[in-house]
Amino acid sequence: MHNKNNQARIVNNIWTAIFYAIAILVIALLVFIAEKIITMGWGFWEPDFLFGRPSNIMAGGGIGPQLFNSFYLLIIALIISVPLGLGAGIYLAEYAKKGKFLNFIRLCIETMASLPSIVVGLFGLLVFVTYANWGYTLIGGALVLTILNLPNLTRICEMAISSVPSSVKEASLGLGATKWQTIIRVSIPTAIQEIVTGVILTAGRVFGEAAALIYTAGLTTPTLNTAADLNSPVNPFNIFRPAETLAVHIWKLNSEGIVPDAREIATKSAAILIIMVFVFNIAARLIAKALDKHFKGSVGGKQKKVKSKLVS
Repeated sequence: MHNKNNQARIVNNIWTAIFYAIAILVIALLVFIAEKIITMGWGFWEPDFLFGRPSNIMAGGGIGPQLFNSFYLLIIALIISVPLGLGAGIYLAEYAKKGKFLNFIRLCIETMASLPSIVVGLFGLLVFVTYANWGYTLIGGALVLTILNLPNLTRICEMAISSVPSSVKEASLGLGATKWQTIIRVSIPTAIQEIVTGVILTAGRVFGEAAALIYTAGLTTPTLNTAADLNSPVNPFNIFRPAETLAVHIWKLNSEGIVPDAREIATKSAAILIIMVFVFNIAARLIAKALDKHFKGSVGGKQKKVKSKLVS
């Protein structure tokens, strides 16, 4: 018996060491990639580069329009995808009945999640650019990104809401709340940390997507003018104008090399992209924790008030 305990302890220590080694390897790989890209793109923080316009003829130029397009496209895509993903997650977690129809929905979601981005981009080219006759537009790119991210966002929201303890939901229903009130005031606040994390991580993918946007948002950006009419193709907030994002700009520089310092601009842009990915991940954790603390605090305050009334 003693020998078996020693063997089990040795096996446990070996596997613990293996898992620690794997974790260290993953961290080291991430640090190496980030260090390499940031070092190659050193100087990316210069204002002329961040806010300047790109040059198509001579060396120099910046990524101001591409950076603005990336954030603007991100906001539009989240405005469309978050309500759809959250609504689909609520339906699957709270309303859908087990059976063939639910299995079919899950099959569709898994199939959509496995579609290559370039295939979705070609679909957007066919539907939004050609059939809808929009041309290359911001809204077309946002809709394609919604199609790409909706399956993952739906699954995240469904899992987050499903993880809420049934006892909490039953307590809400027992106090006279309707099912919808329970979802809005109990389930979503309880699962808000996972939902917000999923949304912000989805935003990070939107910011770095390129293949689908080449065929929908386009490879060019007109000279933007905030004084122009909103329907003008040069107004930066017009959703029916072409918009080259930062990730697409990197691909374009590396494939065409239209300026002498294309490689330098591409590496600086890549450094900005990887920093933005880190920012999205850190923001996801901080915002999710802050919201979780806020909602749990409000729930705790309500419970104290109820207890004080019962005592009195």
